[in-house]
Amino acid sequence: MGTIIAFISIIVVASIFQTSTGFGFSIMATPFLLLLFLPQDAIQINIILSLIISMALIWKVRVDVDIKLLKRMIIGSILGVPIGIIIYMTVDILIFKLMISIILLLLTLLLLCRVKMTPTPKRDYFVGWTSGILTTSIGMPGPPLLLYFTGAKITKEKLRATTLAFFLFIYSISLITQITFSGTTTTVWLSSLYALLLVIIGLGLGQYLFKKMNQQIFTVITYVLLLITGIYLLLDSMISMITT
Repeated sequence: MGTIIAFISIIVVASIFQTSTGFGFSIMATPFLLLLFLPQDAIQINIILSLIISMALIWKVRVDVDIKLLKRMIIGSILGVPIGIIIYMTVDILIFKLMISIILLLLTLLLLCRVKMTPTPKRDYFVGWTSGILTTSIGMPGPPLLLYFTGAKITKEKLRATTLAFFLFIYSISLITQITFSGTTTTVWLSSLYALLLVIIGLGLGQYLFKKMNQQIFTVITYVLLLITGIYLLLDSMISMITT
């Protein structure tokens, strides 16, 4: 029963953040799904649900997509996918957790330091490349996009729309690549099916919150989400390493 309640909570909360911010599902879901599933299963469940959410939301926000930026990130991500699949197939669960926690905490630190970035074509490609690696390896393309977009002072509307459009591509490619090279399981697809209703609930709540949030609240929620998730996962991975 505890596992079921945890699964429901993770999916609903992560769906709310994904809908309201454009990036929150993988950042919120992946670390906690690792506590319930094998690493590869947790990552594939995250990718499938994130893909479904992106498909459901992109039509409404398509006019805010930065097409030139999107094309550059897609090209960069294609070059990152092969590196990501190697990591996905070789790294164990403790290293997975430690990697994710360090990425989240480093991202939070950089955001709090208000690192400014002027968008350039080369940086667009680089961000896409790193996101490609992170998507295929740990199912989390959001951190480099969030850091780049926030540092470049991109509005929350453009951030959400361009991120969703990019996710449609990179999640699809990553899922196909993972299944091709590593396979999949019944657990992945059944769990994803059970989560669909929870995702729909999260979509509705997230859309409502998005309309109510101003840019300042949006930024605060971003920092809190990253900080809490990063610290929790770091502590969990360190305790696991000490006790094993």
